[in-house]
Formats: sequence, structure tokens, C-alpha cells
Amino acid sequence: MHIAVNVRFLLPGGQLEGIGRFTYETLIRMVRRHPEHTFHFLFDRPFDAQYLFAPNVVPHVLFPPARHPFLFVAWFEGAVALWLRRHRPDAFLSTDGFTTLATAVPRVTVMHDLAFEHFPQDVGLIQRKYYHFFAPRFARASQRLVAVSEATKQDLVRTYGIKPKRIDVVYNAADARFQPLPEAAQEAVRQRFSGGRPYILFVGALQPRKNLTNLLCAFDQFKQQTGSDTQLLIVGRKAWKAGPIFDVYQQMQHQPAVQLTGRVSDEELVQLYAAARACAYVPYFEGFGIPIVEAQQSGCPVLTSDRSSMPEVAGVGGALLANPFSVEELSAALTRLDADAGLRAQLVAQGLKNAQRFSWDASAEQLWGSIEAVLGGK
Repeated sequence: MHIAVNVRFLLPGGQLEGIGRFTYETLIRMVRRHPEHTFHFLFDRPFDAQYLFAPNVVPHVLFPPARHPFLFVAWFEGAVALWLRRHRPDAFLSTDGFTTLATAVPRVTVMHDLAFEHFPQDVGLIQRKYYHFFAPRFARASQRLVAVSEATKQDLVRTYGIKPKRIDVVYNAADARFQPLPEAAQEAVRQRFSGGRPYILFVGALQPRKNLTNLLCAFDQFKQQTGSDTQLLIVGRKAWKAGPIFDVYQQMQHQPAVQLTGRVSDEELVQLYAAARACAYVPYFEGFGIPIVEAQQSGCPVLTSDRSSMPEVAGVGGALLANPFSVEELSAALTRLDADAGLRAQLVAQGLKNAQRFSWDASAEQLWGSIEAVLGGK
């Protein structure tokens, strides 16, 4: 069989976030487990050779680079559609929620979330119009949909009217490198990143849906009310519409206790999770929320939101849940986590247990099952 795959999120340099990480971890396993099939990786720019995972991967660069709604149309409805017509693969897998309407090739499309439907103000006008026009059509045109959580599956059913039997749930997972550290190693990490003081950790791109404005306000309130010396470390790149986040940061009373680290290396991220007093990851909408599982697997207590996919991912008793729209509730949760060692120990134990539910090996096998479903009797 010949399977075409949209891999435009396998970016040069290996800096992978949610969609890129899902793409990398599932595909590297899938192509190596199925050497009898040929996988045609469709890139939108010159690629990094590290992504040619096995001899059965054939790379193709299709232009133009698709990083803007007008270029999305040119790439998916133009370059990709033309390639599919010329080469006629047996299936087309797209892991980023986009596909092409201009093909008869059976499509498997991974849908990570429908945040733009519920919070359209968080994306630019042109991008929003593209999503609203194409996303429901992509969903209906795909022979099989993959959702990264049960919450996303139900959202696809409610919002687009997709029949549940057409949607498979394939979870994300955490890399095996995320694991607890001995106390001495934790202390060394704190000395390096927070002057030896305990810290709350946030990991994610700086953009509206991650709810950093409320987290910063809640942290300020927590510091004001408790006088704790705990710090807040915000790890992640500046993404879109981040201006309000920096406005709030500049106005914070306890701004010196907050560090905006930008991106860190994978090795540093592993250490930061394991040495944190807690991880505060409180978006107001999320398709999955990989930092929840990364923190749990690292033995780090988690505070997360009480809505969308996050309670599902955190598991029963695996995290402290709070209303992401309530600064007071978030502040109270930070206070509890900071002060209550017994609560932290309980969350660590339950989190480690919950993290065992997720495995990239299992996810890759389940995604392959979705592809097999569209291949049918071929």
C-alpha cells in the first residue's frame, strides 16, 4: 500500500509542540512497524532528515509553505490535491485537522480541537473565516476522523453533526523521558532556575486560550495573600495575540517572582517538571493538554481546568480542578497546592497512576487502525 501523509508540522530543528509531537510520535512508530507499506511524507518546506524514520518513507516537498489561510488553500486544494491525483495513493492521512476537498483518495483526518468554534475571538479574522468554512467540510469529507479525546469527539458530534461511529479516539501521551528526579537533583534544578526557591510551572505557547492572564492575576493574588516565596515559571514561546498577557505581566505587583523563560531544551523541560512544586495548566479550552500528562509522569502535582478535555485527561483524583475563568478560585487552588504537602503527595500518587493510561505505542497502533478502516479490502 501507498499512504500519503501531511507532515507540515514536522518542522526543521525539532521544536515540536502539540500537533507536531502527535505527528512525530505516532508516525515514527507506525512506519517502522509496517515496512510492507510505503509512506509518502508531504512537507511544505525543506525538511530535516531526522524525519525520514525508515527506508519505507519517501519525502516530497510541495510548495508554497502553508502558514497563512491563503497559502492553506494553495497548498491543500492546489499542491496536495494535484499530487494525490497524479500518484493515487491508497489513503491520505492528515494529522493537523486540515485535509483537501479536491480528491477522491480516502482520507483519515486527526481533529485536535474545535476551539475556534467556541472562542472565535482568539484567532485572526482571515484565519477564523478559513476555519469556519473549511473545518466542517474537512470533517464531513473524511472517511474517518480521529479525535484526541472523548471531549473532542463529542464536540465533533454536537458541532458538526458527525456520526460517532465515524470517529476514533486516539490520545496523546508523554515522552518516556518525563519521570521523577531524586531530591538532590531537584534542588540543583531549583538553584539554577528559581534561586533555590520552590516554583509553580506553566508549560505552553503564550496565546489567549492558555489563559495566562487569569493565571498571572491569580498568582499575584496568591502572593499577596500568603507571602509565600514560591515563584512562577512560564515556559513557552510567544505565539499569537499574546499582547494582553504581557500587559498583565507588566502590571503585576509581584512581577519579580515571575520568570518568562521562553522555550527551553527538552532536557531542561524534563528537569523543570520533576523539580516543580506543582504544574498550573489552566486553559479555558483544550483538545487534550499534553502538559497534564507530562507533569503527572514526572511526579509533579497538577492544577488544571474543570472543563473541556482536561478532567478526562487528568483522571479521577489526578489533579486539582478549578474554574479557569475565576481568578479567586485559581488563587485559592494555588494556595492549597503551595501549603498542603499531603495534598501534593496525594496528587503525585494518583497522577503517576493516571499517566499509565497513555502510551505513544498504543496511540500509533490505534491510528493505524483508523487507516486500516479506510483501506478496507485493499
